[in-house]
Amino acid sequence: MVEDTLNDAVQEDEVREDTLLEFPCDFPIKAFGPAISEFPELVMEMVRCHAPDTPDEALVCKTSSGGRYFSVTVNVRATSRAQLDEIYRMLTASELVTMAL
Repeated sequence: MVEDTLNDAVQEDEVREDTLLEFPCDFPIKAFGPAISEFPELVMEMVRCHAPDTPDEALVCKTSSGGRYFSVTVNVRATSRAQLDEIYRMLTASELVTMAL
């Protein structure tokens, strides 16, 4: 019994060491892609798959100096590292997302 408790504590410490973040926290997700009207909404839809309470106001979209790309930032209330990992997996799997940070 004591050994199980110690193992659980060690696993929790390993998880904590895996990230410097303390959850829940506000976290900016940034995605770059083509400057097409659907891109910001596409990014928001993907983020909301894993952070459904993200408000519309959390999205900021900027156009590149050449006008060919959008930089979309969505400020998410992150609840776990796994949640952020899933958001990044979804974004990077999209053919329209050039890069996600």
